[in-house]
Order: sequence, then C-alpha cells, then structure tokens
Amino acid sequence: MSGISLPPRILLLHKQKTSGRLRYLRLPTGMLCFEPLPEGSTLFSGETPHAAAIHPAGFLRQAEEKLGLPPDSIEAAPEFHCWASGPEGDIPILLGAFCSIDPPFAAAESLGGRFINITEARGVAPVELELMRRAYEHVLG
Repeated sequence: MSGISLPPRILLLHKQKTSGRLRYLRLPTGMLCFEPLPEGSTLFSGETPHAAAIHPAGFLRQAEEKLGLPPDSIEAAPEFHCWASGPEGDIPILLGAFCSIDPPFAAAESLGGRFINITEARGVAPVELELMRRAYEHVLG
C-alpha cells in the first residue's frame, strides 16, 4: 500500500426500480469516470486500506456537472468500498447510482458513452470487469 496519490474513479450504474435490471455507464475511455485506471493497476481484495478516507458527495456532484445532469441525480453507494493499487499510489473507486426512472441516455451520449449490461462488457479491461462484478454483487446481493 503506497498511500492515496491519485484522484478517485467512479463506476456509475442504473438499477431499474421495477425490474432490477442493472446497467453501467460505459464511456469511450472505459467503465470508470472520467479517467481509466493506470495500466498495471490491481484491486485490493479483502479489507480495503482506507475505507473511510474518501467522501463521495463532491466527486458525484462533479460527475453530474460533467454529464450535464441536475444536482442529486446520482446517489452514492456508501457501503461500497473498493480501492485499486496503481504504479503511482492507491486509487479509491466510488460507486454511484443514477436516481432517475430510466438511465440518462442523452447524458451518456453527450460524452460518447452508452449504458451496458454486464453481459455486454466484451473488451472491458479485466480490472474494470472485476469492479463491475463487485458492484453487481453489492447492489443485487
């Protein structure tokens, strides 16, 4: 563990309230907003090194702004704690969920992104696929 030195990354998803369908925002750079993990990054398994060190609110507000969404469009999953270890330091991974009835398709498209199911994650970096799996288990149990 090398200490926090890089900004958090955010995995954003939408859970359909009626069906439980889970979709993730996929951007041209990958599954994480708004910068991919550095090459060679790995996820911590088990106990995370800094579980209480990052408060997600400010980062989620920045994501809303970047996506052109109104305030409180994304809510944090406060019990989701995930960290990656990169060549330059530890990187917190935050999980955010869109609050709207349907995914904000237009907001995703404005950044060249789209919403995908975990089964559509072909070509996703293995570390990001593992994050998607952890988020799936966290949200749907």
